[in-house]
Amino acid sequence: QVQLVESGGGLVQAGGSLRLSCAASGSIFNINFMGWYRQVPEKQRELVAFITRGGSTNYADSVKGRFTLFRDNAKNTLYLQMNSLKPADTAVYHCYAGPAYDPISWGQGTQVTVSS
Repeated sequence: QVQLVESGGGLVQAGGSLRLSCAASGSIFNINFMGWYRQVPEKQRELVAFITRGGSTNYADSVKGRFTLFRDNAKNTLYLQMNSLKPADTAVYHCYAGPAYDPISWGQGTQVTVSS
């Protein structure tokens, strides 16, 4: 089972950008789905985006046009480029591997805070 470690979170002003990384302990080449969820306390976890093995992507309406998800199989890393950040994007971001409805691996999460 692959282990995932996120990085790249932090504090940024509204309108700014961050790039999150999710490094896997092994090859991600054969993982069919990978993606990101975000969690705000006392709110339901939100699926932000996912990417297929073939590179097809799907985004939540709340981030479309602002976030870009891509994977580098050579580096066994998943990236989430976040632009035009809003305070509403503040959350703990978790990467996962496997189908979104039942991931096989989770990262520990990285905090993203967007100030107004």
